[in-house]
Amino acid sequence: MKFAHLADTHLGYRQFGLVEREKDFYEVFEKVIDKIIEEKVDFVIHSGDLFETARPSPIALLTFQKGLLKLKGAGIQMYAIAGNHDIVMRNDSIPPQVIFKKLGLKVISPINTNYMHGDVFIAGLPFYPASQAKNLKSKLAELSKKAANHEKSILVLHQSIDKYFGYNYELEIGDLPDNFTYYALGHIHQYIADNYGEGKLVYPGSGEIWKTNELKDYRENGKGFVLVDLDGPKPLIKRVKIDIPREFIERSLDYNKLESGIAGIKETIKDFDKKPILNLTINNVESNTTRVYEMIREELGDLSLMIRPTFNMADEEIILYPENDSVGPKEIIGKQLEEYKDDEIIGLAKDLYDYLSKDKIDESKSLVDQFFEDKYHTPVEDLEFEVEEEIEYEAPKPKSKPKPKDVQVKFEEGQE
Repeated sequence: MKFAHLADTHLGYRQFGLVEREKDFYEVFEKVIDKIIEEKVDFVIHSGDLFETARPSPIALLTFQKGLLKLKGAGIQMYAIAGNHDIVMRNDSIPPQVIFKKLGLKVISPINTNYMHGDVFIAGLPFYPASQAKNLKSKLAELSKKAANHEKSILVLHQSIDKYFGYNYELEIGDLPDNFTYYALGHIHQYIADNYGEGKLVYPGSGEIWKTNELKDYRENGKGFVLVDLDGPKPLIKRVKIDIPREFIERSLDYNKLESGIAGIKETIKDFDKKPILNLTINNVESNTTRVYEMIREELGDLSLMIRPTFNMADEEIILYPENDSVGPKEIIGKQLEEYKDDEIIGLAKDLYDYLSKDKIDESKSLVDQFFEDKYHTPVEDLEFEVEEEIEYEAPKPKSKPKPKDVQVKFEEGQE
């Protein structure tokens, strides 16, 4: 029994706002489907974030439909869960994967948590935020009991785990049941293959470069999917690499040797089929960065899709296009709430930050409602909060405003 495991295809993602990058993600997905059919697998598992958003564009839906019908024509069944990008966190909401059930897609959900493919037990759950970790662990225990009745079993999840994800995670490694043959995970875009319990735990990684912090892993492991053979006592794993349509070129240039540095980049990219994205660091800049950028743009603009420069001045660093991959707010939130010694509260705060920073008000309310119902077994609006002491408050009298002083401002030449 052989199957393909993929995840985090993010169909519909328009990286940097570029239509060309959206098309790149579609092209990679089509290559993956063709390669899976070529490998003559028995079935396919997709571990979440099939789409970039829970409301995919028509072309994103059509791209997946074409791929699904290709698999169906080859007699290959697909099983899928919803990732965090596929889900709208509202009561009674459904992920876009459900649209394709009539075309044969087997959607693993809280309602249909498991299927049988021949003698292989396939079970899983969609993405659960950190604030619902208790509920997630309870459901995993139920699936573990079911898996105990089968010789071969696969657990499909879209979650980050502390061992592989660092600070922001929904599960600790010990929270996973240990009696599955294969753990088909998604959410982490790097390729990870590890031994766990009685089997193998694998993140196949994303199909394309979703963020530039994935470049290091891409250089080492490539992008693609995983082939899994279940016939032996333990799963055998084969990494299948898929060429991405467009390259990301990283170069560090010296301002004093800028012309020769640019000439070297030109020589590298002049014969590329598709224009690359250039991540350039220019060191020892001693003049106006705008003029330097214009020079780079003039020389390399026609040969590249996008230029993302960082200028290191002689006495300071200026980042023209700051990278969005840096950590910060969520880690600070977690640190500030450590004193409460409640992982569920910390998880809720981080989840709310994610949703509110994207103006997902309805999803945030549903998240809070679900949290209080799970934790206190009652809706938040039914909770009664006691106030120990009523404090009278008297507003301070307004102070008289000071008279404004005359201010003189001297502008240097060139200032606005």
